Amino acid sequence: MIYVIAELTFRPGTLADVMEEAQTCIAETRKEDGCIAYDFFQSQTDQNQMVFVERWRDRAALDAHFKTPHLIAWRGALMPVTTHRSVDIIEAGEGAVERL
Repeated sequence: MIYVIAELTFRPGTLADVMEEAQTCIAETRKEDGCIAYDFFQSQTDQNQMVFVERWRDRAALDAHFKTPHLIAWRGALMPVTTHRSVDIIEAGEGAVERL
């Protein structure tokens, strides 16, 4: 199983638009083969930060997700308003962590 933990910080005043865009991407992602869970949360300590927690069946499913039109559109919408991005990809049972 693959876990993805992503922390994104956005410019002040943009979070409402980001959350609207996120809803669309998440709804489509949850339909993907290999997606076990895909959720997001707003930080309790930084109102401009969101944390995404994903679980995927395997790396092949995650790699396919990276190529989907809805994720590509989501990334394009985020680029102008993102001030910080940290993504960890964790392979359960292998102890491997990849930081993007």
